[in-house]
Amino acid sequence: IGIFLFLDRKYVVQAASGGTYSARNPAAVRAAAGNGQGSTVPVPAGAATFGAAVAVAAPVEVPPPASRSLWDMGLQLFQKYLEINAELLRKVVDGMVELIRRERDGDAVNRSLLKSLGRMFIETGIYFSVLEPRILESAAQYYKAEGERLIAEYSVPEYLAHAEERSVEETTRVVLYLDAASRRALVTAAEQNLIASHVEALLEKGFDALCDGEKLEDLARMYTLFERVNVLTPTPAHNLMRQTFVAYVKRVGTELVMDPEKDAEMVKSLLDLKAKFDRILNQAFADDVEFTNGLKGTFEVFINLRQNKPAELIAKFVDNILRTGNKSFSEDELDDILDKVMMLFRFFQGKDIFEAFYKKDLAKRLLFDKSASLDLEKSMISKIKAECGAGFTNKLEGMFKDVDLSHDIMISFQQNASYMAQLKDRELNVYVLTHSFWPQSTQSKIILPKELSECQEVFKTFYLEKHQGRQLSWQYTEGQCIVHGKFAKGKKVLTLSLFQTIILLLFNESDKLGFNEIKEATGIEDTDLSRTLLSLACGKYRVLTKDPKGPKVEPSDSFVFNNAFEAKPISIKINSIQFKETADESAQTTNKVFQQREWHIDAAIVRIMKTRKQMTHPQLIAELYSQLKFPHKPADLKKRIGSLIEREFLERDPDNPQLYTYLA
Repeated sequence: IGIFLFLDRKYVVQAASGGTYSARNPAAVRAAAGNGQGSTVPVPAGAATFGAAVAVAAPVEVPPPASRSLWDMGLQLFQKYLEINAELLRKVVDGMVELIRRERDGDAVNRSLLKSLGRMFIETGIYFSVLEPRILESAAQYYKAEGERLIAEYSVPEYLAHAEERSVEETTRVVLYLDAASRRALVTAAEQNLIASHVEALLEKGFDALCDGEKLEDLARMYTLFERVNVLTPTPAHNLMRQTFVAYVKRVGTELVMDPEKDAEMVKSLLDLKAKFDRILNQAFADDVEFTNGLKGTFEVFINLRQNKPAELIAKFVDNILRTGNKSFSEDELDDILDKVMMLFRFFQGKDIFEAFYKKDLAKRLLFDKSASLDLEKSMISKIKAECGAGFTNKLEGMFKDVDLSHDIMISFQQNASYMAQLKDRELNVYVLTHSFWPQSTQSKIILPKELSECQEVFKTFYLEKHQGRQLSWQYTEGQCIVHGKFAKGKKVLTLSLFQTIILLLFNESDKLGFNEIKEATGIEDTDLSRTLLSLACGKYRVLTKDPKGPKVEPSDSFVFNNAFEAKPISIKINSIQFKETADESAQTTNKVFQQREWHIDAAIVRIMKTRKQMTHPQLIAELYSQLKFPHKPADLKKRIGSLIEREFLERDPDNPQLYTYLA
């Protein structure tokens, strides 16, 4: 046998005599090969050349032709020839590796030649032992150098796109001229050196910027590439990415929550932030469970850094949504916003703080008929009930029942001619509210004018006649009156607060009154009196004039009825001056919640000790932590235990101060 030509499985045998036999003629081939066992064929000397993989074989022993095909025999001969000519094999491998390197650099190469060489190595059975290791080694070296160079030159999005492109190129390279089994190893060599070796650098350099700009495509590319190299890094790449994501969420959220200047927009900003992170999770991180749990846990941490403020602000935000006049959204859109608010509601711990402020605002909406929609109000109550249970919303639901019952009571009152005659053409509307359901305001006794006290006594007589044994306690701070005012330039219908009404009725008897005179005649406290006089004398509609003039009310000021008052509208509402509900009012609401917490702690301690009879301090503290749903500190619990010992609900063991005994 002289020369084998690897031409798409078509090959020619050249005999020593110069005759040529086609592989398509088995008889001729067998004749040329000879029939003897172990016979040898002389081979002329000649140099090896490679066009489409042409080689000159050295003298070899020819196996029995009857036991194998010509193709198998040729492959064996060629393989042994390559083994004998190691230098030739090395040059072929180096040449092929160099062509691949040039192709990675962007040069045009002869892919047909690479394909033929690849098939030659595969068919001869030395692909995995000779060619693949060199290709993988070369790929690792190439991409290591490229990664170290480009990580400094490219932005993170550019680098990630380049790495992804390189991965696709290597996959294509395998399809074109390498063995399919090399795909995973070759792609891994690229990803190991381009991605796995630079995970921390990529996260540090550009992750925050990608999140800031909400670059979903780039974040998705990073997530996918890191997923591929998870097993190639000491710490799984996804874990590092999740930790970076959690740190980013915590930093951004903390900056938002801890900045008092952002309180006005905090809730809206939190909703926007949550929506943004939800989009990132859904569109970039494939709703990964670990990333999702990390986001939830981080939100819960930073939203409770200011223990009470987020709960208060969320209650105010809901009040703004449910209040009449919010025409920016349809009812369905408002309900959708409330659903998003409930997601924030789940995160903060001070739900009793939320309840206190929510109840206070709900009372105003119900009593002044300021609700945008009763259906929305009840929908919100249902959402809170589903989240916290019926016990949490019991009082809130009771408020709605009181309003409905009050309407029925007033219908009955208005149908009673005897009592209506006693009102002397004055109209009266009273809400009868259950004391424990509604927020209570601390106030001194107000001195009502005769016109109002008579109406109050008429209704009191009517109500107690039907509900004997009950006691009515009047709440004046939320009262509202409609008063007819006579001025030199015409009559006006004034909608006033009860305090404004009491003050103005004094001017039926006198044209000029001093601050202290008004205080003595009405019994209104200084703060409320100053606020009310400011609204009447310094507001948009000035039915009183102040002497001396100025933006503040002082105890030395005097007030005169403004008979020259004029305004285009016939019906006028004079709003009370509402100082921001900060400082005193907000603190009072919060302090009431803290006081209620103390009562809950006391009740829990007594309940536990009554059951157990004796417990050590650590056991009691652990049990309290499992039962109490609001935030608390060990020092708070210790203080309440000491209070119960002083009140003789518990006692310390004389021999063991850490042991408590319940006293029946």
